[in-house]
Amino acid sequence: MLFIHMVERQDTDLLSPVLKAASDPTRRSILTLLAQEGPLRITDIAARFDISLNSVSKHIKVLEAAGLVTRRTEWREHLIEVQMEPLSLVDQWFNELRSIWALRLDALEAALKEDNDA
Repeated sequence: MLFIHMVERQDTDLLSPVLKAASDPTRRSILTLLAQEGPLRITDIAARFDISLNSVSKHIKVLEAAGLVTRRTEWREHLIEVQMEPLSLVDQWFNELRSIWALRLDALEAALKEDNDA
């Protein structure tokens, strides 16, 4: 049960905003674009999508709030850069879930072996 409590606590603290931000396909595409190409201006990002500049800007604000991107200013340009650290929370959560399932499968295997030996 230790793993379950760790997953729930992490979810309520930090994981939910990351998962919520990454739940939208456009935001995932923006993250992928930034990971592949590096920092880009909002107008450069918007040029890759069939949505308005205002919509792209709103998506970026959601990603910023979740810590998945940061904005830095160089002169008059705002560059958006992906931040991979919050994604490590998702990876950690999935690893914890895998551990729980591995323990359950091990217990099932042991129980089946006992039944076959009996």
